[in-house]
Amino acid sequence: MTFPGGTSVSRLSVYSGSPCADGLEGGTPHLHTASTEAYVVVGGRGTLQTLDVNGLRESPLSAGTTVWFTPGTIHRAVNLGGLEVVVVMSNAGLPEAGDAVMTFPPEVVADQDRYQQAAALPAEGVEEAVRRRRELAVEGFLRLADAARQGDLDPLQRFYDSAVALVRPKAAAWRAIWEDTVARETGRTAGILDALERGDGAHLRGSALMESPPEERWGMCGHLRAHDVAHPVVHTP
Repeated sequence: MTFPGGTSVSRLSVYSGSPCADGLEGGTPHLHTASTEAYVVVGGRGTLQTLDVNGLRESPLSAGTTVWFTPGTIHRAVNLGGLEVVVVMSNAGLPEAGDAVMTFPPEVVADQDRYQQAAALPAEGVEEAVRRRRELAVEGFLRLADAARQGDLDPLQRFYDSAVALVRPKAAAWRAIWEDTVARETGRTAGILDALERGDGAHLRGSALMESPPEERWGMCGHLRAHDVAHPVVHTP
């Protein structure tokens, strides 16, 4: 069984200590092509910069703030001091399979090979590679944001087109992941509701406690303590 609702959960410490070209500290701007993401802020303060067809927006973040954004919303977490976030993602498995597209400049996003080269993290020198790809994504994001401020959303539309072209070859594999997680959990709940309407509680006897220990890794927005929700430890089979 996956995490409730077929979601994934991780703890995020937003990058700090290395300002970008615009003087701000924070994560790598990107969007998700199929998944909705939520931030539950648990500490520190910052802002969330978002860009979509409705324009550019900046939302303050502090402990207790809960925001979420749908596919197509470019987002950038800005750290103004110790920003810590619990991230909840829909469609567990898809973000890890390449659902996110970073806002590299258009000449990079339009080229599959150049994009993959810019996005890849090597086995050695990871910290420097993370910084380089963030700087490149911020460069592209600032271009998109400047155009949007002037009322020109054509660059954003072109970025959307390039993002779809990048992920299109992965869509069939994503469907298999989705069917094995979100769709399966939805079907399981439908079966439970049918059983309850019949007065059948047999599923209660198959109850279990599960746990997914954290795994540290480099994320796009900061240091992640992620959880493998697809392969939990079952304590009470």
